[in-house]
Amino acid sequence: MPIRTERVDFKGAHGLTLAARLDRPLAPPRAYALFAHCFTCSKDIFAASRIAQALADCGIATLRFDFTGLGHSEGEFANTNFSSNIEDLVAAADFLRAEYDAPKVLVGHSLGGAAVLAAAPQIPEAQAVATIGAPADPGHVAHLVADARGEIEAKGEAEVTIAGRAFRIQKQFLEDIEGHQLSETVAALKKALLVFHAPRDQTVGIENAGAIFAAAKHPKSFVSLDTADHLLSKRADAAYVGAVLAAWAERYVETAAAHALADTSDGEAAVAETREGRFPQIIAVGSHRLRADEPESVGGFDSGPTPYDLLLAALGSCTSMTMRLYADRKKIPLDRATVRLRHEKIHAEDCAECETKEGKIDRIERQITLEGDLTDENRAALLRIADRCPVHRTLHSEVKIVDADL
Repeated sequence: MPIRTERVDFKGAHGLTLAARLDRPLAPPRAYALFAHCFTCSKDIFAASRIAQALADCGIATLRFDFTGLGHSEGEFANTNFSSNIEDLVAAADFLRAEYDAPKVLVGHSLGGAAVLAAAPQIPEAQAVATIGAPADPGHVAHLVADARGEIEAKGEAEVTIAGRAFRIQKQFLEDIEGHQLSETVAALKKALLVFHAPRDQTVGIENAGAIFAAAKHPKSFVSLDTADHLLSKRADAAYVGAVLAAWAERYVETAAAHALADTSDGEAAVAETREGRFPQIIAVGSHRLRADEPESVGGFDSGPTPYDLLLAALGSCTSMTMRLYADRKKIPLDRATVRLRHEKIHAEDCAECETKEGKIDRIERQITLEGDLTDENRAALLRIADRCPVHRTLHSEVKIVDADL
């Protein structure tokens, strides 16, 4: 789904301006999400942007912002702490509620994950919470400043280097993180929980994921990130988290139109308007949900394939399936079949092989690519059977569409 990213700002809990980005689909969003970045990171870290884009791609607009004193937000980092992060998250939710819609999904990376767990009870509209490499105890981050702890205790503050950048840490920060215990909050969450964590995370150990998961009540899920690092610096790892998170979140942000369409019986499809605009439709086929729309050029949002796109997809998939069944039955070494199709309206007089000679007719151009150690005879046989695909035969036969009394 096409998306756009907007720069926005809002007032944090203490009146300072916080910089944010809102990643949203071109169509009216199905729901809103709120993303909290990792400790000393920013809204623009690759993992944050990739995950927000994945959510927007499935229709969930996502606000990611810089905590006070970080990135492009106002304030001094030295004056912040875990409590102020929670307050900023609640302020961000208030902003979404006032300007757009309250967030239904909360996502937090590293200490941001602990922050969304702590803030979740203050955001009643949130239905689902996801953490990525989050510590079970905010005090876990104290090890990052362990070498300077003596100076902080003695002088009240010290400059420390975290991830190659200098930050001033005050004693109140350490006192604040040590005063937060999340286990009771997680146990009373009453929201769906998804915990992402890499077993080899060298920054926040996997035991933290175990503690969060054990404290939580169902529904809860855990996804192992295998060899990913703490910051999800590899594109493939961030993309994986984004894809899984988007699929999981869909369960908790279904639109009214999707709820209105019950699962259909075999051989039946149901379609209803989403009322997001003039064209978008929600389609139910069995337990599957699809979308249809029109491109922006004709007034749609391009949030799904057009009806003719779906027709081409039906013909192409049926053609490929038919060739596969034939190849397997005849022991033909077909590795892969690819079908590309294009639809257009042409003048009947331009079609020499057509019976109709007036007006316009529908023309579907089909290109079939066959891979494998195939003989000329194999290829000819597969191309012949392609024309016997059931959808192909339906398009060439007389079809009656009748209105049934339901």
